[in-house]
Amino acid sequence: MSDAAQSRESMAVFKTRVGAAFPGSHAVFRGCDLHTQLQHLGWVDLLLFGITGRRFCAEQLRLLESLWVLTSYPDARLWNNRVAALAGTTRSTPDLAMTAALGVSEATIYGHRNEVRALSFFVRTHQRMQGGTSLAECIADHLQQQGKLAGYGRPLASGDERIAPTMALARELGLADGPHVTLAFEVDRFLQAQGHALRMNYGALVAALGADLGFSPREFALYLFPIFMAGMPPCYLEAADQPPGSVFASDCEAIRYEGCGKRAWP
Repeated sequence: MSDAAQSRESMAVFKTRVGAAFPGSHAVFRGCDLHTQLQHLGWVDLLLFGITGRRFCAEQLRLLESLWVLTSYPDARLWNNRVAALAGTTRSTPDLAMTAALGVSEATIYGHRNEVRALSFFVRTHQRMQGGTSLAECIADHLQQQGKLAGYGRPLASGDERIAPTMALARELGLADGPHVTLAFEVDRFLQAQGHALRMNYGALVAALGADLGFSPREFALYLFPIFMAGMPPCYLEAADQPPGSVFASDCEAIRYEGCGKRAWP
């Protein structure tokens, strides 16, 4: 076989370890037959198996799903829900509305990137403290390199109403005492003792629980993708049921434009 023929043959073969569909026959999902071996799984169980390649126990699955539930706020004033509502008021399709709203949920300050950075901080700090480095030194080094501590501080409020019910469920499920959750509260106490106004927010707790469950930063980012999803459809539907353009409408006089002036189009 010529080199060109071998090249064409190799390009025609799709090599994968995660799965494949065989229309009219079956589908493979991470080495398992989707329709005969995995059909009993819940959606969250299947999602996490696809992300991590490993199975979680019932208690872990319940906790991970509850982390989505407890932050599903159907409030169109929230930054990502506002996108869903604006899509509804412009009569966008549901798919486009949800996709756009979920896309902006990866924001650095308010969104998923905050939790991913917090998880990385907890894992790194726990490892260093296991080697004898003090928490104070770990925090000082982190702040010197990155300037802020993800998972601590919250716009508009000093406390976070989601922490108490999350910890209550985690204790009920026997998942509240992992080393990274313990560290998250230790950091919170350290910041208070140093006179900082920053208190632990939900992102820090979610990240610490994720670290205790063995997520890598990339796996955790994929798990977080739908975390705000349940609160978005109500915002979209309410806006779509009102006259077009009536949700978050702004008068032209309220817009201060400082860009280029009017231009003549050929």
